[in-house]
Amino acid sequence: MGKDEECCSTQLIDGDGSFNVTGIDQFIKEVKLAECGLSYAVVSIMGPQSSGKSTLLNNLFHTNFREMDAFKGRSQTTKGIWMAKCSGIEPCTLVMDLEGTDGRERGEDDTAFEKQSALFALAVSDIVLINMWCHDIGREQAANKPLLKTVFQVMMRLFSPRKTTLMFVIRDKTRTPLENLEPVLREDIQKIWDSVPKPEAHKETPLSEFFNVEVVALNSYEEKEELFREQVANLRQRFFHSIAPGGLAGDRRGVVPASGFSFSAQQIWQVIKENKDLDLPAHKVMVATVRCEEIAHEKYTAFVESESWHKLEEEAKAGPVSGFGKKLNSLLYTSLSEYDSEATFFDEGVRSSKKRHLEEKLFQLAQPAHQTVLGHLRSGTLEKFKEAFEKALNGGEKFSVASRNCTESYMARFDEGYEDAVVELANWDSSKFRDKLRRDIDAHVASVQAAKLSELTSSYQAKLTDALSGPVEALFDGANDETWLSIRNLLKCETESAVSGMSKALSGFDLDEHTKDKMLMSLQDYARGVVEAKAKEEAGRVVIRMKERFSTLFSHDSDSMPRIWTGKEDIRFITRTARTECMKLLVVMAAIRLEDGADNIEKILFSALLDTSNSAATKTTMADPLASSTWEKVPPARTLITPVQCKALWRQFTTETEYTEANKRSNNWLPPPWAIVALLVLGFNEFMTVLRNPFYLAVIFVGYLVAKALWVQLDVSGQFRYGVLPGLIALSTRLIPTIMDLIRKLSEQGQMPPTPTHNHPRMSAAAASKKFENRSTVSLTDSSDPDKEE
Repeated sequence: MGKDEECCSTQLIDGDGSFNVTGIDQFIKEVKLAECGLSYAVVSIMGPQSSGKSTLLNNLFHTNFREMDAFKGRSQTTKGIWMAKCSGIEPCTLVMDLEGTDGRERGEDDTAFEKQSALFALAVSDIVLINMWCHDIGREQAANKPLLKTVFQVMMRLFSPRKTTLMFVIRDKTRTPLENLEPVLREDIQKIWDSVPKPEAHKETPLSEFFNVEVVALNSYEEKEELFREQVANLRQRFFHSIAPGGLAGDRRGVVPASGFSFSAQQIWQVIKENKDLDLPAHKVMVATVRCEEIAHEKYTAFVESESWHKLEEEAKAGPVSGFGKKLNSLLYTSLSEYDSEATFFDEGVRSSKKRHLEEKLFQLAQPAHQTVLGHLRSGTLEKFKEAFEKALNGGEKFSVASRNCTESYMARFDEGYEDAVVELANWDSSKFRDKLRRDIDAHVASVQAAKLSELTSSYQAKLTDALSGPVEALFDGANDETWLSIRNLLKCETESAVSGMSKALSGFDLDEHTKDKMLMSLQDYARGVVEAKAKEEAGRVVIRMKERFSTLFSHDSDSMPRIWTGKEDIRFITRTARTECMKLLVVMAAIRLEDGADNIEKILFSALLDTSNSAATKTTMADPLASSTWEKVPPARTLITPVQCKALWRQFTTETEYTEANKRSNNWLPPPWAIVALLVLGFNEFMTVLRNPFYLAVIFVGYLVAKALWVQLDVSGQFRYGVLPGLIALSTRLIPTIMDLIRKLSEQGQMPPTPTHNHPRMSAAAASKKFENRSTVSLTDSSDPDKEE
């Protein structure tokens, strides 16, 4: 990139005083000034014509301002005001080259433009370079002294004070050391400042309040060019990060954001251009503006520093303040009244404008305290509402009545406190605090209501679970043709009772009919779900239930007494009867029947699994009715056990119960007659030996008693009822504990003192039978439970 493209120079104001709006806008786009925010600096240079200003800027900032050709003689080179972007300096720095003063081209009428351009430079620049010859120091009409005097005076009246750095660049330094030149120059500047008429507000204001004064000296560019360039390079370093604290313009004030620089510069030039005598603003308005600003500032400062305000502010932070509105209103009224009293003789428009500004500042200062008080009032009212609401509910009051009464009561209390905190002068709209309180109250009521409803629903669900789960399980345990009818009646009764109770409880809540109906319907669905869940649970244990029922029916007669096997019983009939009852259990568990309606599950299962003659005929004529995954007239959602599963479960059931039937069929303990004769002949010697030796007889008798006791305790026949392998496994796990239990009982009987014989109660036959039945049932359950077998 070339030097011309890097610096992006443009003419800001032409020689006739016309502002180049199009040029400055294009320039700002090219240098991307709008993206800088506040991170930019403006540097300008003023000084006599042909004093080397452009040369200094080009060497110092690497710009391309037009320079004078010394061989063509001294003449005006820069016309108007030019602007360029400094190359390689951070942050973004703009530099303005002003037309030289005392030029012969403008003649005697150049004073106006010189003053306007100088004032413009001071108004928009952070750093102003004043180029001057070394030999002019100490001379009254040199070094731009008249110009500086006029600029100082108008600067204070026309613009808000801004901290500008004035850097006096002494050109063509002589042998006189800078240490000797600088005090003389600073003394001249101070004299100019002291001689300038100042407004009342700045009578005692020192020069340092408006300007930072810097002095540097440079050797001659023509005579000592290398030294000049070296000195300029050192000076250039001071412009890096010039706006940072400690930089050349580190304490500047009133910076215009970069995006508004163009408009600000246009307005400043317009004001300067339209007032040739620099009497802007008008003396009356200027004085009124400055003085009213001072009065307003004094009153604002007095309000901020007053003990009454500090005390009220601290009280507001701590909590609600009684009479806060009247106290704050009194403080504001006093401050504004004092302003009116002191500013009464100044221009009315300015006075009113500054009063409005003062009001805005005071209101802005006081409003946070007012909002804090309302915040305390809102939070305190909310907490008291919660306590009162909870107390009302615990006292047995209906939910809807308690919420309505408490809400109305505590909203009224908030309104009373709100009226006490109103500031009449401010007329603040603080309705948002009331709205926020109402939202918080409504949210709390909704939260408590949701919790109460959830608790109520859980309570009735638990009641339904207790009321349905056990009875339904008992009905499935004794399943018969009336099981589902009984379950439907039970479900209807318990559901109606729960719905009635919950409906009565819901009447205390402020619920619409749709919500109430939805909750009651949900409770009904829950009750139905309990029954369905219990049905699915029992369906998963149907084989165990069938085996238990088969064992009970097979081992007991019609009077529920243990069956005594004599060998003359019709085992086939007993088995078929027991299996028929087990089939009824399978029919009941095959599907959920909570709605009225007939199905053909019982007919299909009995014909396919029990009626062997029909089943055989069916197999030869038509397809297997159980070869399906659905029941006719039964939706899949109501199916618990599919036809295919029923067939598999019945096969498993019959396989595991066949041993019992076979065991009873072969339950004839007497051997054939020929075997008895063989035993008598072959065992005669051993029999005689036993008779001749009573000891052998006693050992055999004791062994018989022990074996009989173990047989009864272990329920050997019952253990082998479901197969040889399960029986062996069950016996192996119970043998040692049973033997130890018999030894313990014998030991306890041996240690007991003898008692009279007539005190021993005689166990009835029924009790003995019941005891045996219980022991057999427990043994059967242990052996048939798959989990225990494993």
